Amino acid sequence: MDEQMIKEQICEMGRRMYQRNMVAANDGNISVKIREGEYFCTPTGVSKGYMTPDYICRVDAAGNLLEANPGFRPSSEMKMHMRVYARRPDIGAVVHAHPPYATSFAVMGTPLDQPIISEAVVSLGTVPVAEYGTPSTDELPEALEKYLPDYDAVLLEHHGALTYAADLTTAYMRMESVEFYAQLLYQTRMLGGPRLLSRERVKKLIEVRKKMGIVFGKH
Repeated sequence: MDEQMIKEQICEMGRRMYQRNMVAANDGNISVKIREGEYFCTPTGVSKGYMTPDYICRVDAAGNLLEANPGFRPSSEMKMHMRVYARRPDIGAVVHAHPPYATSFAVMGTPLDQPIISEAVVSLGTVPVAEYGTPSTDELPEALEKYLPDYDAVLLEHHGALTYAADLTTAYMRMESVEFYAQLLYQTRMLGGPRLLSRERVKKLIEVRKKMGIVFGKH
């Protein structure tokens, strides 16, 4: 995929996030690894639902601006993204959003750790909550770091959710899965509490994960 196509894909995923109510106003950010030491990222202060390729910024591994059109500068959350890339060389894209159900669990400091549907067990595993860190500072990547080796999705306490993968489509789809899981968990609690999959069924699903080559997402 050439650089123009990557920029267009970032804009498309931003539109999907906005249309699915995963971000409000100018919230959220997306980044994609272009090559070693270079990344595309969304700019600060713009709606993810209305971006065009000329909005996208180019940054280095420290989040420093390498290239941008006048009036655009990188998201202040790039420190968090860069920590993911630094600790997970397999990662090629990072998505940060504030999906309402998942963010509600993040506000409460409650992980998504109950096995209620097989798809979540296989594709996500447990989604932990990283302790609160002030956005745009080193506090947030520091709080996130210990979860990066073992998980592909993390809730950010009093903030939102973060997902990452080898490519942008998978990273975005993972965000959809986190929100769907959170919504189901919320709704089943409103109905009196979810019926959990048995340990034996979870064990079988973990074997399915292994056969699929999914190595992250602890239970």
